[in-house]
Amino acid sequence: MTEVSSRHSETQKLLHGLKVQTRVIGALIMRELHTRFGRDNIGFLWLIVEPALLTIGVSILHFTSGPFIHYGMPTGSFMISGYTCYILFRSIINRASDAIESNRTLLYHRMITIFDVLFSRAVLELASTILAIVVLSIMMQAVDYGFLPQRPLIMLIGLVILFWFSFGLSMIIAAASERSTLVERLVHPATYLSMPISGAFSIQQTMPDPFRWYLSWWPTTEAFELIREGQFQDYTSDYTFPVYVVGWCMILSVIGLIYLRAVRKDVHLG
Repeated sequence: MTEVSSRHSETQKLLHGLKVQTRVIGALIMRELHTRFGRDNIGFLWLIVEPALLTIGVSILHFTSGPFIHYGMPTGSFMISGYTCYILFRSIINRASDAIESNRTLLYHRMITIFDVLFSRAVLELASTILAIVVLSIMMQAVDYGFLPQRPLIMLIGLVILFWFSFGLSMIIAAASERSTLVERLVHPATYLSMPISGAFSIQQTMPDPFRWYLSWWPTTEAFELIREGQFQDYTSDYTFPVYVVGWCMILSVIGLIYLRAVRKDVHLG
C-alpha cells in the first residue's frame, strides 16, 4: 500500500513539475515576443512578416527562371520549402550565441534554466516559420506562383526534425559562447557558409554522384528532403534516412544538456 502511494506521489510531482515548466516556457515566449517586437508599428505581426519578406525577396530573384532548375517545381513553393525553412535553422542557431548573456538576470529565478530560455526561443522560431509557410503558400497560390503543401503531415515531420537538430546544436553553441566570445563571432558567418550544403537549395533525387553522397552526410539535407516531399506530392526521395538524422539529434541533445549543466555553475548572475 505504501509503495502504491509512493508511486502516486512521484507521478503527481512529475505532473506538477511539467505544469510549472510549461508555464515558465509560456511566460518566456511572451517575454521574447515583447522584447523582440514590442507593441509599436505592426508588433507581433513581424513574427510572420520578417521571414516572409526574406523569402519573397529571394523568390523575386528567380521569378524569370520559371520552374526551379527546370524540374517542374513552382519557384514560390520551392523557396518556401527551402529558404523559409532554412530561416528556422539559421535563426535558432544565431540567437543561441547571445541567449545566456541577454537573459542572465532571469537565471536568478530557480525555476528558470538556460534550457528553458533556449527552448522558448526555438519554439517561437518554429511557430514563426509555420505561420510564414501558411501565409506565403496562400499568397503564392493566389498569384499562381505556388501552392499549399500537398502532404502537410510529412512536411511537419521534416520541420520537427529540422527544429530538433537546430535546437540540439543551439544548446552546444550557447554553452560554448559563454566560455569563448570567439564562438559567437564565428556562428553567424558559419550559418551563411552552410547554406550550399544545407539542402535548402538542392534536390538530392536529381543531384549527381559523388556530390549527392557528400551532401547526404550533413543531417539537414535529410530534413529538407522530407519537407520537400511534404510540399510536392509528386516528389519522392530515395535518399532519406530518418534514423540517421534522428541519431544526430539525440547525440547533439545529450551533449548539449551535459554542456549546459557544466556551464551553468560558471554563469555569473551579477
